[in-house]
Amino acid sequence: MNTYTYIKPADIEKESMRIIEAELAERGIDIPETNLNVVKRVIHTTADFDYGENLHFTDGAVERVTAALQSSVRGDSNPPDSKGGLTFITDTNMALSGISKPSLAKLDASAVCYMADEEIMKEAKAAGTTRAYASMYRGAREYPNGIFVSGNAPTALIALSEMIRDGLRPTLVVGVPVGFVNVVESKEELFAICEEHDIPAIVAFGRKGGSNVAASICNALLYSAVGTIDPMKRGWQK
Repeated sequence: MNTYTYIKPADIEKESMRIIEAELAERGIDIPETNLNVVKRVIHTTADFDYGENLHFTDGAVERVTAALQSSVRGDSNPPDSKGGLTFITDTNMALSGISKPSLAKLDASAVCYMADEEIMKEAKAAGTTRAYASMYRGAREYPNGIFVSGNAPTALIALSEMIRDGLRPTLVVGVPVGFVNVVESKEELFAICEEHDIPAIVAFGRKGGSNVAASICNALLYSAVGTIDPMKRGWQK
């Protein structure tokens, strides 16, 4: 019979992150320091070290969005949100539920998902599109400098690519939908368009991704912005 030693909750996360970083080194996967916390949090969520190689970042993406989150709460960036802080627009309620609400509150930020909205359902049906596609367009109308997060639907990325070509300039795009149809192509296209227009982006190339990955990326950025990468600073049980 196995016996287990009790480990404090905060220490579990710390030890997990230490193991992840050590194993990345053992595998010869070198992650730039600025991106490391995002990559480690995704691996912590998935136990999948492929993300050490398939997560792609535009130049300065993490630094730029962290600064934007911090400056928006001070009123420096004048986003159009009613709360004053930046807004995360997700393509699933699962991703929405996984984003740290205490961290959002500290930054006067917010998160929304329109996928279950009745008007979005009607709009998508009338136009012959998906709800994810329609949701991104609505998000762009309401929060044009928001943080757009897709962990499920490649059609969300297609919509974002279209709107960026037409002038949309979001603070960040997170493109990590999972699947087989149009997933690889939509990710690669979006990343190239973001690079072309100097828009911060974090994209998981290939088929892998998901709402849990999307939420973990958002949380890594939020924890960095509020200074709570250390779980003890998030009020974890000692």
